[in-house]
Amino acid sequence: MKKKRIAAALLAAALAATTLVGCGGGGDAAGGTGETAEGGSAAAAGSGEIKEFDAFFAVPGSEINDDNEIQQLIAEKTGAKVKETWLTGQTAAEAVGTMIAGGEYPDFIDGGDGTMQLYEAGALIPLDEYFDDYPNIKNYLTETQWEKLRQDDGHIYWINQFSSRNGKDMTTTHNDEAFWIQVRVLEWAGYPEIRTMDQYFDLLESYIAENPTMEDGTENIAYTILCEDWRYFCLENAPQFLDGYPNDGSVIVKDGTTIVDYNTTPTAKAYFGKLNEEFHKGIVDPESFTQTYDEYIAKLSTGRVLGMIDQWWNFAYSVNDSLKMQGLEEQGCNYVPLPITISEDVKNQWHTTGLSGDNINEASGIAITTSCEDIEGALSFINGLLDQEVLDLRNWGVEGVDYNVDENGVYYRTDEQRAQVADTAYKASHLCNYSYFPNYGGESFDGINAMKPEEQPQEFLDSLPDKVAACLEAYGCSNYVDMIGNNEIPGIWYPMYSYSNNMTTATPGGMAWTKMGEIKHQWLPQIVMAEDYDAAWDEYMVAYSECKPEDFLSEMQEELDRRLALAE
Repeated sequence: MKKKRIAAALLAAALAATTLVGCGGGGDAAGGTGETAEGGSAAAAGSGEIKEFDAFFAVPGSEINDDNEIQQLIAEKTGAKVKETWLTGQTAAEAVGTMIAGGEYPDFIDGGDGTMQLYEAGALIPLDEYFDDYPNIKNYLTETQWEKLRQDDGHIYWINQFSSRNGKDMTTTHNDEAFWIQVRVLEWAGYPEIRTMDQYFDLLESYIAENPTMEDGTENIAYTILCEDWRYFCLENAPQFLDGYPNDGSVIVKDGTTIVDYNTTPTAKAYFGKLNEEFHKGIVDPESFTQTYDEYIAKLSTGRVLGMIDQWWNFAYSVNDSLKMQGLEEQGCNYVPLPITISEDVKNQWHTTGLSGDNINEASGIAITTSCEDIEGALSFINGLLDQEVLDLRNWGVEGVDYNVDENGVYYRTDEQRAQVADTAYKASHLCNYSYFPNYGGESFDGINAMKPEEQPQEFLDSLPDKVAACLEAYGCSNYVDMIGNNEIPGIWYPMYSYSNNMTTATPGGMAWTKMGEIKHQWLPQIVMAEDYDAAWDEYMVAYSECKPEDFLSEMQEELDRRLALAE
């Protein structure tokens, strides 16, 4: 109780002492210049008025309490607060379609796969006309990146929130897709080198044969698959990685010049054939094809699941906190990524250096809608969120409560603080990172710290569960990226999903793309469960070919050629 009273007193002091400061000096940013912001947010904060906006993000997320403490601190510094809501019970396209039909929108929106729908419906306001008045926003991306977000009418309507890094890359976590495995499995096997899909499943089979249950008797699940809605990438897109290609999302770019369909390659047939084999052995979770995302996350949070394919951001931020709160870290239930390909002679590209050069996902971002009655106030809020003091509040929390500062100005956390920021109730009442508003990776503008705790070298190491630290050491690695290996961005075209994500049924290629997705949703679970895999695969290929994938591939080739031509 005494510690809680001390924390409350420190927080009260922070609330009383809130003042707005600019970014300060800083290094060069991959997505901006690192210049100090002036005006905008300071003017809003100085007025004493706290404006209120609302936002909708077409992804699931957790809402914070209305009286959230850091949200109030940020409001006092920026002059505004935002009520955030998230996707529930619908696809992004369905949610966006409902808004378009009603003609009413929140002030801010990230429509995900429905972003182009919003643009075509005239629901978004052009942002580029205001940039000169909001230096933090203008400097957030490079000129080249901004140009990639410019639409056919000559304007920019959304800001990709995840494409800017200040200074050097400080990535410690593989935030992307991988074959994940619990460290307890690797520890049990003596930390073997696992390079191929066959080796991965052989290890799962061996482990679960000798360890059918957890310490408390809960039955282990060797491998599960998430297939719900757009997240079926956890099932369908592994063949591109298994063949040694990076995440272009919808296609393979062979030799940097040629579009290839990863759905029909020999590796694709081998991969789904392996899942079929493991399903009939009882290794693949029989609930894989019916479980919802919430059920999947709940299942991982029990510590029962030994392995899966997923994107780190899709599971880790909730699952890891849950494992910590239950004491399951001590049993080795955390996940690390493995460099899996179809054969040992294929080099993997699961991880590419993030935010390198001017590569950017052009397909979506945060926008301001035509329903917003205070566009300048909304832009001032975003501008203020990019001040360094506010970035610290969003990413680190309150000094003395959520982190400390040593004599050299380096931020760090105690074990108690790490446990605190992992607590669900504490996060809802206290933490506010405005995660779908623009943020930076890399270095803080103070030139000392990382922008985010997970990228602070010593904090990353100190926060690792003992079993994960032992695993990394056994493989001679210092972080998760080392575990899977790093690669440079492959080319100016990357990633191709920034084009395919915004395709609509208005073109033959877009129509084919939609049908391909529907057919894969229908058929891939069937072929994994089929008694006669070869026959089921042949039937699937017939149904797939009827979607006219050649129309989609042709349009993707045209876009690839266009991107390559721009680089000449």
